[in-house]
Amino acid sequence: TVAVKTSKLRDPSDDEALEKTNENKTATCQDSNSKPAVKKKRKQPTECFLSQPEEKRESTVKAKRRKKKISDVLQKSAPKPGVPADLQNLLTQHFGENRSVIEIEELKLSDSCFLPANDLTHSFSSYLKEICPKWAKLRRNHKEEKSVVMLVLCSSALRSLELIKSMTAFKGDCRVIKLFAKHIKIKEQMNMLEKGMFHIGVGTPGRVKALVEQDALCLNATKYMILDWNWRDQKLRRMMDIPEIKKETIDLLEKSIIKLCRDGSVKLGLF
Repeated sequence: TVAVKTSKLRDPSDDEALEKTNENKTATCQDSNSKPAVKKKRKQPTECFLSQPEEKRESTVKAKRRKKKISDVLQKSAPKPGVPADLQNLLTQHFGENRSVIEIEELKLSDSCFLPANDLTHSFSSYLKEICPKWAKLRRNHKEEKSVVMLVLCSSALRSLELIKSMTAFKGDCRVIKLFAKHIKIKEQMNMLEKGMFHIGVGTPGRVKALVEQDALCLNATKYMILDWNWRDQKLRRMMDIPEIKKETIDLLEKSIIKLCRDGSVKLGLF
């Protein structure tokens, strides 16, 4: 009877069931252990993605620092006043590759074509008084329409307005016309030049060149042409450092002004 009871307690089917449950547990343990490995693999691309913006930020910071260094150098460097040789060199460099030696010689101006250059000690009014001591007489004798006695070229409309305000001590009773494109249509300027009498024109090379090409502005009565050569904008650029202004100024000089200077009717000044 004892043997029979022990055989019933240790049934082989029970042993197989225990083995199966143990196998299932090990399988689940293995699955649970394998999950963290999958999560680590998913984190890898996110880590690579996060490293890219940091590199971009470093490059932009370096670029900004470089720009600041360049501006610092320009600010610390002592400004040098423009001289007639600077304009001559500019014309030679601009036309040197496309013109013959004879054509370049025709663009050269003698020292007698230039007024005394600004040595950076003058205001605009004091400079005009120095180069044009007989302004009152020239102003009274000027009676031609569509023309001005003095033409002032600068880089922008805002700079033109600044120069007009700063010449109050010089201009006296003369009339000044604004020759730039901002807020003023070219047809309005053409009508003003045709109907009115003006002594000084202040504006940008592009608008002045357009008026000359359309015969709205005549330069036969012009005696002085002043270039706002030394002034610098917020980016520390002079008018000849701006590509568009430089090209338009050189075109105007080549087509209209240089011939008048060589003939002795127009004097050039660098303010």
